[in-house]
Amino acid sequence: MINAALSHLAGQLNQQFKNNFQLIEDIAVVSNLFETDGTAAAQANNKLVLTLVNIEKDTLPYRANQITRTQDERQIVQSSPLYLNLYVMMAANFGAGNYAEALKSISQAISFFQQQASFDHKNSPGLDPRIEKLILDIENLKIPDLNNLWSLLGGRYLPSVFYKVRMITVDSEAIIGQVPVITKTQHSFEVGMQS
Repeated sequence: MINAALSHLAGQLNQQFKNNFQLIEDIAVVSNLFETDGTAAAQANNKLVLTLVNIEKDTLPYRANQITRTQDERQIVQSSPLYLNLYVMMAANFGAGNYAEALKSISQAISFFQQQASFDHKNSPGLDPRIEKLILDIENLKIPDLNNLWSLLGGRYLPSVFYKVRMITVDSEAIIGQVPVITKTQHSFEVGMQS
């Protein structure tokens, strides 16, 4: 599901790049910037790289479990929607000779997500059916935090932007219980008892 969310964002960016710059190949990729041994990831060379940095559960928009009625008059309890915050680093990984290209690609990505900061099934029909909505917000990082993040990622700074992607997922098939339905009432006492 997380892969589907990031792949969808990369796909939307690639469509935007192809429309605006008549490109044939994809520019945006979902990838690490560096391999575990510290070498540069080959698939990330000369690309705009979307890298997942953190996942957190968003506890603020809590909704209770949903109860629905089936055709045979049973009530089923479905799990409540899951709200996740995905922290995504979008870095322009272009060589020194292509620095202007790096700035152009990161600017285009920021502009695109400024114009369309929310993706749902109405404005983005290719969105995975398990995801109800994706909402993007730029997160500001102070220089020490940015330095720590790039150290954690294992590399030197690249032109980049840090996004918080709020993801609302609904798994409609996740039934967690059944609630009995009362069909008849029984009186346990007589009305108008004789004294």
